Order: sequence, then C-alpha cells, then structure tokens
Amino acid sequence: MSFRPVPAASPTPELVGRLRSQTNSHTADARQRVFAVHPGLAGLLPDAGLRAGSAYSLDASGALMLALLAEPSRAGLWCGAVGLPELGAEAAGQAGVALDRLALVPKPGQRWLSVVAALTEVLSVIAVRPGSAVRPADAARLAARLRDREATLLVVGEWPRAEAVLRVDAPHWSGVGEGHGRLTAREVTLSVVSRRAPRPRSVRLLLPGPDGRLGTVAPSVPAVGRLEAVG
Repeated sequence: MSFRPVPAASPTPELVGRLRSQTNSHTADARQRVFAVHPGLAGLLPDAGLRAGSAYSLDASGALMLALLAEPSRAGLWCGAVGLPELGAEAAGQAGVALDRLALVPKPGQRWLSVVAALTEVLSVIAVRPGSAVRPADAARLAARLRDREATLLVVGEWPRAEAVLRVDAPHWSGVGEGHGRLTAREVTLSVVSRRAPRPRSVRLLLPGPDGRLGTVAPSVPAVGRLEAVG
C-alpha cells in the first residue's frame, strides 16, 4: 500500500502534479455528481450520497468521518485529511478506507484554507478540521472552488451554509461482560439535518461494528405471544 502522509505546511507543486498524474485515470469517476456512501447512510442524505461541490459539517472526527471517506476511496477516488494529526493508517484501514487513495496533511498550521483549496485540484473528498475561525467570505470562495473542481468537503466542526450537518448521539458500547471483556461495537444514533430537508432524519447504526466498519442495526422484532387453547 502507498499510504501518503504529506508533512509539508502546504502541498508543493511537485506533489500536486504527482497526484494529478495518478488521478488522471479516474477523471470520469471523479466527475460524478454524487459520491457513494454506505447504504446505511444513503437514506439520511438528500442526494443519497455526497454531492460534489458541497460541504458537510460533522460534529466530531473519528468513525463517522472515516466511514464517509471509505466508499469514495474504495471506488478509486482520491481522498484526503487536513489538520487531523491523530488520524492513523491502522484506524483508517480498519474503517474500510483504501490507504493507497488517501493523502494526509496532518499539521497545515494557519494555512489550512489554502492547503484545502490546493488539494481540490487533485482530491475528490477532503476531510478537514479548521485551524482557525472561518470567515463567511473565505467559505464562499472555497465553496466556489469546490463547485468548479467538483470536490466534496467534510468539515469537523461548524461551516457556513453546509449542505448538511451530521451528528452522532446516544452511544452504547457492547462486548463487555460483567465488569470485564473486550469492546466490540458501538451503537449510535446518527442524525442529519440538511438545507433541503430541515426536518432531522436519524437512524441507529454500528459505528464502528465488530469488524471496525460502519454497520446497520437489525430492527427489533416485537415478541408475539403464544395463544393457547382453553378447554
């Protein structure tokens, strides 16, 4: 695998050129209007996926962010993470992210906005934790660039005029017995509020499941009482 950390504060022209040459064979895929997501998430998003040219706000980094990067990367699209030094290759791989399609800029400093803008040239889905407050004018300029390059932004934190806000609540870990054992899965409620569907949509998911990836929760089946003849 060619997991690609990018330690520089800003992507160099050489890096951008190398990534562009490696993504040329996927240009047609990268120009799709909607990038695929896990089926468990599709019903919550207004386009049943991540719309190219849009930004999405996540309440935290971690399993949800990795789950959103997993499907596009496995489809052959290049993805990236900016300002997330805690993100490791092992966790990303367990979550299903194709590591040979993932570039990292862990510490962009105060130039994170220009780093993201540069990466839209070559990456289809970019996760970022902003290193400073975002001015509406800067967000508007980046939004125009996202639309022009047909890239999608996943923002850890608030973002002006985000296409949708995704929030994880009510976590419940399983796998621990009576005071001992190993945590195997976390069941959560994922809620999504979008600009086009302001009424919240929510679903219970495994995030992560026992295999480290997003999983669906089987609906509970109500118990049916047994009828006994009285005679």
